[in-house]
Order: sequence, then structure tokens, then C-alpha cells
Amino acid sequence: MSGIRRVIVGASGSPGSLRALRYADELARAHDATLIPVLAWLPPGGELANQRSPCGYLRRIWHEDACERLRDALIAAWGEVPADLPVHPLVHRGEAGWILVSVACSPGDLLVVGAGRRGALTRMVSGKVSRYCLAHAECPVIAVPPPAFARQAGHGPLVRAFWLRTLTPDRVLRDHGTAAA
Repeated sequence: MSGIRRVIVGASGSPGSLRALRYADELARAHDATLIPVLAWLPPGGELANQRSPCGYLRRIWHEDACERLRDALIAAWGEVPADLPVHPLVHRGEAGWILVSVACSPGDLLVVGAGRRGALTRMVSGKVSRYCLAHAECPVIAVPPPAFARQAGHGPLVRAFWLRTLTPDRVLRDHGTAAA
């Protein structure tokens, strides 16, 4: 993986994206690269609803909310944004997969995404972003598996207790059936 200059990572705040953020942090450090956490957002009701009733004030509110959600995701992943690593957070309006692939477009880019949950029903609903990135990105993509507890229990209040687990590269290679301490 030599030649990596930027590590772009999806940062929605989900348990899978928090794990991907931690893994991307380690990759950026190992390759002395810039870390770019990205949060993509859409207006409530989608673009069609926004086109029918455009409102600049509401778009600013939604953008500010997205910036706050990205900041909260970074704090949830690390406690604070690392000062010893170049981190350039981005907030863009649009579909998450398309935004991530568009940002990760230069030679030397590496895209890191959370792989989503793996249940039969959730594969149909979630994981759309990671599948889109794997299919359309022109740079290498790493799909980080979700935390074991999140795979088993879903998105409940107890999942937050496991969000702050440290992810190391050797942990990704371990058997996914066991929970890391």
C-alpha cells in the first residue's frame, strides 16, 4: 500500500463507520497520509422534496446539522480530533456512495467504508453505500466489518457502549465471530 497520500473515510456516526474511522486513522498514521472523514447528507424528504419547496434557510440549518453530526462522530471515535495527524473533515450534500467515490478520485487515495450489518434483511437495506463504493471507486477500497456486538444486537442503546473500542489492523484479521475486548 505504498504511495497512499490520502485516506478518505465515510463518517456517518454508525457503529460501523466509527470502527472504519479508527481503522482509517491507523492507516493514515502508518502511511503518513492525510485523513479525510466525509459525511454526506440529503435534505429530509430527499432532493425531490427540496426542489419542490426550496428554502435557503433550511438548507443552511441542515448543513450545520450535518457538520455537527460529523464532529460528534469524530469525537465518538477518538474522544477528540487527533492533533498529531492532518485531518480534513468534509461535509457534502448528496448520496453517500457517490460523494465518497467523488472525493476519493486522485492517485494515492484509499477509501475506507464501514461494511454495514450482515443479516439477510439488513443487507437489502443497509450496506448500500459500501457496495456502491466497492463497485464504482477508482481507488483501492477497504470495507471494515461492523463490530461483533452490532452484528448481533443491531442498533440498540447498548451498542454505544461498544463504539469506543480500539480497532487495530490485526483485529480486523481476527475471526469475526469473536468480540474483541
